[in-house]
Parts: sequence; C-alpha cells; structure tokens
Amino acid sequence: MCGRFALQALPNDVREALGLMELDAFPARYNIVPTQPILVVIAGDRQEPGSNRPDRRALLVRWGLTPSWVKDPKEFPLLINARAESAIGKASFRAAMRHRRILVPASGFYEWHRPSKESKGKSQAYWIRPRQGGVIAFAGLMETWSSADGSEVDTGAILTVPANQAIAPIHDRMPVVIAPEDFSRWLDCRSQEPQQVADLMRPAQEDFFEAIPISDRVNKVANMGADLQTPVVPEPLAQPAKKPKPDDGQLSLL
Repeated sequence: MCGRFALQALPNDVREALGLMELDAFPARYNIVPTQPILVVIAGDRQEPGSNRPDRRALLVRWGLTPSWVKDPKEFPLLINARAESAIGKASFRAAMRHRRILVPASGFYEWHRPSKESKGKSQAYWIRPRQGGVIAFAGLMETWSSADGSEVDTGAILTVPANQAIAPIHDRMPVVIAPEDFSRWLDCRSQEPQQVADLMRPAQEDFFEAIPISDRVNKVANMGADLQTPVVPEPLAQPAKKPKPDDGQLSLL
C-alpha cells in the first residue's frame, strides 16, 4: 500500500515535470498522511493556442476517496489506496477509473517492514525514493462527494500494484508510477477506456527506487521535518527461537 509520502520538490520543478501551465507556490511536505490535502493533476478542457504543452491543471483534494453515492462519509471506510487489479470493476472506483483519473506528484513514499509474529522483531521504516531523484507521478483516482446541503469535497486515492522484487522484502504492495511519456494517455478519460490504460498499472522497474532505512519518527504525524529522511542503520531482524528437540532433556542426563 502507500500510506505516507512526501513532496519536497520546488513548485517550478513540479510544474515542469507534470507539464502544468501554472502552479501556485506551496511548501515542502515531508510527511503527507491520509485525510490531508494532496496536490493532484488532472486533464484540462482546453489547450493554449500555439502551445505544444498539454492542458493540465493542479488542484488540492482530500486524501481518502469518497464515492459520490456515499450518503455518510463517517460510515464509509477511508479509501486512500485502490488495488489496480480490481479497480476497474469495483463499485467504489469504477466511475473514477473511467472518468476521473489523476496524477499525484511525489518525491517518494514511506513504507514499513513489519516482521512476522514468530520473529518478534521491530518494524523498520523506509524512505523509498527514485534513484535518479526528481519528481514522480503516482497513478490516482478522484471523486467529488456532495453533501445534502450542497457542499462538495474533492477526494482522491492512489493506485497500487504488487511490489516488484526490490520492494517486496519490505512490503507486498507499491504505488503505481506513471512514466512522463504516458501522462497524457493516463489522464485522457475521453478516448482512453480503463481497459486501454490497464497496461500502465504495473510495478516500477527493479532499479527505479532505492529504499533507505530511517527512524520511526515518521510514524508520528506531528513530525514533519526533512530529518525524517535521515538514514539510520537498521536493527538486524530477530530470528525465531529454536525449539528444543524432544529428546534434549534425555540427552542431558547422559
């Protein structure tokens, strides 16, 4: 899954990387958590005359998708992620997959390796970023939820796929990363049906990301500084205790 990520790039770098016409200034964010506003990119309705730049615009949405048909969000689970394998057919995401696909700019994401109960080890946090640096774009979905009084809330979720072999030892899922050459195709909900962009929802190349062990300070929402990404030496994973052989007690008497 993807439950935390960061966007610390300069606004101008994000604008260039995502092909935006304009983008308001925003602060670096090192610990973005569910229910907070996240920056997303959607396809626009027009293209500037004489420009080869596609019409895309940025907006803020609440991280945690709420389908339009939900009556009371308080009684509906928080959908921060959508499984790419089932999103096309699942009721919560079907309409968004067809009509409201988005890009979510990021500098990287956080994940935790959680040892089995038998090993009795400690969870280890990782900062997972592209080896080449820069801004990446997660595949996302968007829905606008309307309340009975007419107020509206734009909401979004990040699509995930089974992790590649490099990330799998840490976690079994990872966010979908859309390559720059596929931005327009992913955002084109007019001529590209969900089945036609299904091939874009795949794990990143094995060497695309690097995973850096970090401290558990990232676990706390109140911690928001750049020091969250400072590397640490991870503790060795605890090994399960060996069970004594049935005859160990007898042999000790010989």
